[in-house]
Amino acid sequence: MGFFERYLSVWVGLCIVAGVGLGYAVPGVFESIAALEYAHVNLVVALLIWLMIYPMMVQIDFGSIKDVGKKPKGLVLTLVVNWLIKPFTMALLGWFFFKGIFADWVDPQTATEYIAGMILLGVAPCTAMVFVWSHLTKGDANYTLVQVSINDLIMVVAFAPLTAMLLGVTDITVPWDTLLLSVALYVVLPLIAGYITRRALENKKTAADELGTGAIDALVSKFKPFSVVGLLLTIVILFGLQAETILAQPQDIVLIAIPLLIQTYGIFAIAYFAAKRMKLPHNIAAPACMIGTSNFFELAVAVAISLFGLHSGAALATVVGVLVEVPVMLSLVWFANKTRHWFD
Repeated sequence: MGFFERYLSVWVGLCIVAGVGLGYAVPGVFESIAALEYAHVNLVVALLIWLMIYPMMVQIDFGSIKDVGKKPKGLVLTLVVNWLIKPFTMALLGWFFFKGIFADWVDPQTATEYIAGMILLGVAPCTAMVFVWSHLTKGDANYTLVQVSINDLIMVVAFAPLTAMLLGVTDITVPWDTLLLSVALYVVLPLIAGYITRRALENKKTAADELGTGAIDALVSKFKPFSVVGLLLTIVILFGLQAETILAQPQDIVLIAIPLLIQTYGIFAIAYFAAKRMKLPHNIAAPACMIGTSNFFELAVAVAISLFGLHSGAALATVVGVLVEVPVMLSLVWFANKTRHWFD
């Protein structure tokens, strides 16, 4: 591990500070970036995430995907955590904090909206960044792709009714443009690009490299610095876009972040412990836990805005989820890598 990667947490912290500082100092730049969006998906952030995902897609051995079904326990863990545990623990924590512990600090209407935003995060499992977390934990690229794809298929069917049940709202309108565009940008297109690249590299195999894996590894190594830069720029942009909110409502940001942090670390702990008890290999266990822990924030933000309005407490809660997720998930990547020997 090089110097830059070894101190990644330091660079992330500096990028958070830089993002907030730049967002406050030159808000016009970030307003221009924010305007480059379609269906609540920011195209600049999408490009940076694509840059992070592409190297992992190149590593996918498409001929081995059929073997994933022979090891179903990782898929079962992901589905149970995502759809039977996470949405309900998120709702419970939101109610516990904003109707209980923080009740004297937040008015009832705002508290209800904060809970709604948290629930929207809990019902939307991650699609894009999971590929990044999986790559950073040396996860099985084939297995991760199948896990994400199955979750996306379930989300198409289960998101609206589960959200309606937990929010107590009957007419949930799923922003299909956001959902479909995100899946296309973060799964389909990089998958196609990865497949074409891998086939081209495999066709260049030599006598010393019969499978062409040497060329694939070399390409992935070349892209690694760009992937890290893409991650850091994403952090700068996300915090820069929300700088005014962070500085204007610091207390509310902290109040929302507390239950979100407990939820994130708690869900990861449950999933990681279960993965160890199920004797999953680390390259399957780590991505499975990351999928259950992280959120599909574009979808959550879009639904919060459509249901409660752009300046609502629900929209703010989903935005705080975005801000909390990247540094927290990087800490979990660090922990997963440090505890790899638990799964030997």
